[in-house]
Amino acid sequence: MTQTAESTTTDANAASSTRRFARETGLAAEIAAIVEPVIEDQGFRLVRVMISGGADRIVQIMAERPDGSITIDECEALSKAMSPVLDVADLVTGNYRLEVSSPGIDRPLVRPSDFEDWAGHEAKIELKDAVDGRKRFKGVLEGFEDGEVRITADTGEHGVQHLGLPVHLVADAKLVLTDELIREALNRAKKRHSSRPGDGAELDEDDLEE
Repeated sequence: MTQTAESTTTDANAASSTRRFARETGLAAEIAAIVEPVIEDQGFRLVRVMISGGADRIVQIMAERPDGSITIDECEALSKAMSPVLDVADLVTGNYRLEVSSPGIDRPLVRPSDFEDWAGHEAKIELKDAVDGRKRFKGVLEGFEDGEVRITADTGEHGVQHLGLPVHLVADAKLVLTDELIREALNRAKKRHSSRPGDGAELDEDDLEE
């Protein structure tokens, strides 16, 4: 009984850690609700939906595998899988272009697990409501614990502090592009590449796109 309860709790915590806390609004939220099941059926997970442009809109959908990778070919396959679903839903009026992409190196952080995965790297975080009179923070991620994003940030007059920012207050979070981040992203891509069965070739353009 105890082992089963502990296993259930661990599974629930793992699921909560990988569930998106970031949520789109308006039309982007409607599109996200439509495409997320399609993305998951293909073995990927949704990162973010963004809409830009005027009369000819661009619907950008960021997606990735659970290990953070996605290739150009996989982006094209996801686009083909989502296009008919979006056409049937007919949510976007007028002409639009669907773009499926990786989150990029300076990626948005949309899951609690993202803050754990990229601990030690710089990030910018914007809150919905001010904490101690501030909404914007920039510092080094320390992980995620007890519903809070842990970050070491320069708070100005109070100097560098270790902060816990409630995740439900996070409006936007993304990594800061640094040389260290680029090196780490490339190292991770190389490790994924070398771990693929029967794959002894050098990294190609698709792998670097991950």
